[in-house]
Amino acid sequence: MTKKLWAPWRLEYVQGADEIEGCVFCRAAEGDDEEQLVVHRGELAFVLLNKFPYASGHLLVAPYRHGANFAELDDAEALEVHRLAAAGLDALASVYRPDGYNLGWNLGRIAGAGIVDHGHLHVVPRWSGDTNFMPVLADVRVLPEHLVDSRRKLAAAWR
Repeated sequence: MTKKLWAPWRLEYVQGADEIEGCVFCRAAEGDDEEQLVVHRGELAFVLLNKFPYASGHLLVAPYRHGANFAELDDAEALEVHRLAAAGLDALASVYRPDGYNLGWNLGRIAGAGIVDHGHLHVVPRWSGDTNFMPVLADVRVLPEHLVDSRRKLAAAWR
């Protein structure tokens, strides 16, 4: 019997992917925290959930300044991005208790960057045994929790 996998938040993207204009990070920075999945706001940078995550709790840390890529961050922005990533590790640890993390910058489309014009750091929680057959066979990731619920839990756990 075929089983269904539900990812209700993807319908909005699939139906309107060609209509999205502007920078997703700038839109999130100016928008409603819950609607834009913003977990925490700093002075120069902010943290939001990835709408197309590798795992539950996949965070993105971005400067508010558009176009600020890794090499273009000033010292204060670089420090805040990395401090927010460290605080994100604490929040993820208290909510999801992962066994490890991947942190990284995808610089350029060829390196996997989906958004090339606004730099951002990925913070991805990982668990022992979390690799499954779905990404290999069906190009699908299974997430056990809705993004809105993840955002609420992580925002509440932020130190």
